[in-house]
Amino acid sequence: MGTGIRKVCIVGASGKLGRYMVGQALERGYEVVGVCRERSVPKLAEFADRITIVPGQTDDRAVIAEAVAGCDGVLTVLVPWGVRQYSSGTAQAVLDHAEPEARLIFSCGWHITRDGKDAYSWAFRTTLKVASWLGKALRAVEIDDQVEACRRIFASDKRWTVVRGSSLEEGESQGLPVWSRHVGDPVLASDKTRRVDFALFMVEALTDDTLVQEAPAIVGRLSASALAHAA
Repeated sequence: MGTGIRKVCIVGASGKLGRYMVGQALERGYEVVGVCRERSVPKLAEFADRITIVPGQTDDRAVIAEAVAGCDGVLTVLVPWGVRQYSSGTAQAVLDHAEPEARLIFSCGWHITRDGKDAYSWAFRTTLKVASWLGKALRAVEIDDQVEACRRIFASDKRWTVVRGSSLEEGESQGLPVWSRHVGDPVLASDKTRRVDFALFMVEALTDDTLVQEAPAIVGRLSASALAHAA
């Protein structure tokens, strides 16, 4: 069990990333509280007798207040569902209701930048622009709201970490991903991370104080760019 961490809340526990985090947190002996939409509760059936499940929308302040009470850490999957500020509402609820000294770990994509020094390719920027426009037109996702959510986190004096994931894939764990402060660093060029390892980085960050108020961009440990960097 990590120093100072005994009880964690996982916001967005029923998704693929969330379920990996639930499993890894239980392996470390943590008491786990999971938050997910009521209709997604069955996805947590394999953990039902080992965790506390709080059903509800993750941007519901009352739901979050109940779930994070007494937790030493909160792992939050920031998802931009719909066009009603779901990501920023979720982030704000966690920031407002988590215990004062709790470690707050948030997940998002590479498109988030903290200081404007990230370097994105033309293809990445074009794809992001099209996805943002299409998602909003279909009222399916609101990528700009994930940006707003992270702006609020960056402005907070809480003990937060924002983990920025590269393109995700399934597969066996390759170990803890490597990271850089800025997208565009050669170590990140492969742009691939196993989803199970994204979860691993999130859970490990709970006890890594060097990541407090950092926004690491990660890539798989065995990706070509990471191996080249190590060599």
